[in-house]
Amino acid sequence: MAKAFLSDRGIIRVSGEDARSFLQGLLTADMDRVAVDRPAFAGLLTPQGKLIADMIVAEADGEWGGDLFLDVPRALAPDLVKRLTMYKLRAKVTIEDLSATGGVAVFYQGDLPPDEAGVTYPDPRLPELGMRLIAEAEWLRNETFDSEENWQSHRIALGVPEGGKDFIYSDVFPHEANMDQLHGIAFDKGCYVGQEVVSRMQHRGTARTRVMPVMYPEGFAAGEGCDIVAGDKAIGRTCTQTTGGIGMAIVRLDRYADALAAGVPVVAGGIPVALRKPQWARFPFPGEAIKPDA
Repeated sequence: MAKAFLSDRGIIRVSGEDARSFLQGLLTADMDRVAVDRPAFAGLLTPQGKLIADMIVAEADGEWGGDLFLDVPRALAPDLVKRLTMYKLRAKVTIEDLSATGGVAVFYQGDLPPDEAGVTYPDPRLPELGMRLIAEAEWLRNETFDSEENWQSHRIALGVPEGGKDFIYSDVFPHEANMDQLHGIAFDKGCYVGQEVVSRMQHRGTARTRVMPVMYPEGFAAGEGCDIVAGDKAIGRTCTQTTGGIGMAIVRLDRYADALAAGVPVVAGGIPVALRKPQWARFPFPGEAIKPDA
């Protein structure tokens, strides 16, 4: 059992009778499917389809019944409130940054948050990511948590990217952050900001760059921010790393596949590195044999 306080997560509350329809027109996930105990992983995009921020949207019950809570990167919360307010127009909705008075914790590997502590919800990306809790700061201060570093190692072992650590916001498309693989995009919903670009990438299969888990066969991980090189060509860069010989990287998959086919060594900081296919990946992975049609 394990639990961690996520110091880099903030909270935005969206309330009012138009809260759901307001977010429905902005985010990549289908807000009509969100319910108590059924959150959504979602993104807010630029009109050009770049990812401004990703988040988990959870519906509260009890005293906050009907309110929608956005579990967001804490550093981005103030700007997100401004952006959402800009889209508000005449919608009957209230948007509040609660990051100063509350926080987010994660409970995983069998640990469960107490329901009475706040808003609890399963991580919609993967069951292995456990349960999350939005609670008041005072409750969180009185609770004993494990190391946040252990949680990051768990996340990396699952191959789940995190914005600000493994990719730069406003610099990647949702597909590149694997939101299409981790239930972050509803391809059957109505319009939202940036939808045309996302739909085009989905139908054309043009996501050549992705954040992927990597492993170091020799057990020594490269530093963060190192170029990943195949021969004399840079094909990506390293992101979050752990001491266990695994990490994350953002990589051009087509160029990595070419290197494998040509037998060209792939290194990061002079250290051999290889992509590792996460169990959730549903796209053709470099090095896999293509099965002939039956």
